[in-house]
Amino acid sequence: MQRRHLIACAPALLLLRPAGAAGLTEGDANAGIRTALERGANAAVALLGRPDGFLGNPLVKIELPGGLRDAAKLLRATGQGARLDELVTAMNRAAEAAVPAAKPLLVKAVRDMSVEDGLGILRGGDESVTQFFAGKTREPLHAQFLPIVTRATERVSLADKYNAVAKKASGFGLVRGDEANIQQYVTGKALDGLYRMIGEEEKKIRRDPVGTGSALLKKVFGSL
Repeated sequence: MQRRHLIACAPALLLLRPAGAAGLTEGDANAGIRTALERGANAAVALLGRPDGFLGNPLVKIELPGGLRDAAKLLRATGQGARLDELVTAMNRAAEAAVPAAKPLLVKAVRDMSVEDGLGILRGGDESVTQFFAGKTREPLHAQFLPIVTRATERVSLADKYNAVAKKASGFGLVRGDEANIQQYVTGKALDGLYRMIGEEEKKIRRDPVGTGSALLKKVFGSL
């Protein structure tokens, strides 16, 4: 093993040792982190990339931006509630359609993970996994998701009306720039939801590594 890897890994192994991590090696730690990340990514994609994956999950359901909610209340009061529901459903269906495309890039990010990345995740808190995936994959996934979301939202005539209303609202500072276009807004929210659910899966592993049924995950995360 190279000296620089020994030095880099020392802090994490010292953190583990007081918790009783006898026999836990650098290789164990890295393999355990990779296993946890890949498991979390696969579970999140399977959970979200299906009908009602977003729409039926209150943690990630995509709603209208806050600046448009007052306008939405007015529209509901004038009998437009069904059309608004159609738009919200379409936004969530677009996110559900896009998510399966994320799997190859997420898996690649895990397999290309550096020792330093692994140690940062091992020592990090509940946001460390989200930060890792967002830093490695958000830009390329945004480019992959956007055309899928665009095709899905174009099937709904309200998409153009959303963009027109949101553009006016942004001129008054009621919505941010990325909220003024339904395709950009849904793409961003789809990625936020994906990273959040990966993080939720990782929390489960940290809370109950024995319950995963993996001896490696029990050894690594049971030592924290």
